Amino acid sequence: MVGEDASAIDIAAGALIVATDPITLTGKDVGAHAVVINANDVAVMGARPRWFLAVVLLPPGTSEAEIRELFKAMHVALTDMGVSIIGGHTEITGAVTQPVVVGQMMGLREDGEFVRTGGLSPGDAVVQAGPAPIEGAAVLAAEAPGEFQGLPDDILEAALDAIQNPGISVVEAALKATELGAVAMHDPTEGGLSTGLHELAEASGVSLNVDADAVQWFEPGRRICEALDLDPWGVLASGTLLAGFPSSTAESACDNLNAAGFPATVIGTAGSGSGVQFSDGTDLVQFERDELSRLNQG
Repeated sequence: MVGEDASAIDIAAGALIVATDPITLTGKDVGAHAVVINANDVAVMGARPRWFLAVVLLPPGTSEAEIRELFKAMHVALTDMGVSIIGGHTEITGAVTQPVVVGQMMGLREDGEFVRTGGLSPGDAVVQAGPAPIEGAAVLAAEAPGEFQGLPDDILEAALDAIQNPGISVVEAALKATELGAVAMHDPTEGGLSTGLHELAEASGVSLNVDADAVQWFEPGRRICEALDLDPWGVLASGTLLAGFPSSTAESACDNLNAAGFPATVIGTAGSGSGVQFSDGTDLVQFERDELSRLNQG
């Protein structure tokens, strides 16, 4: 279904949560990125990521040292999350011009329960945990370094370090939200926070009313988007969690998430109907593709 981050398979031991996503970043961090992105998709279903497989496709000319770096970074990410790698495949092929890692992550809910993107009902509140765009800031800072004349060095340094700090993992935030009674969760990625909100609304069959003033922005990402004339609403948003709670518990959930180290605010409410609007009644733009694609075309 639209917006669902993973699948849930009913097995004797509970609900097996399975997600897969390809990563096409350049550099040694592509393997680690595949771990985190796929782990996010499992965690927002309410399960802790436990098992990982990876298909690694590398272009001709890739050196043994580069391959070792990729797998070393992948194993560090897996160790940090307590996830075991249980299989995969590695191949050098002319079918790719840069590294491609297709990851598959699995987790288990022994109680058979799971959280869906499409779990909102009219009257529920939408919580944003973690600012946006974190991932977009890092990618833009790395891929377009010559475009930022006039931006302070500390902004660029923070953007370059964004994958690690504040980081793009929402695993622990999602598991905490699950513990607090989240009725819906979603991991916004391509198309940014806007697409994430539209997917949340569509999957749940509700409309969303969003308070733009309550949205949390990652300032380095916002500043870089401004410098490149990109809309931060539509830029890669891994590192942000969207979670739905009953209106009666949303503020308490935010307090608990904040106390646990996950910056959280209520940014909207669900209603009957469809679409995503701001509090003044204007529509939140829905992006056909991530704003980064405009830069790559330019």
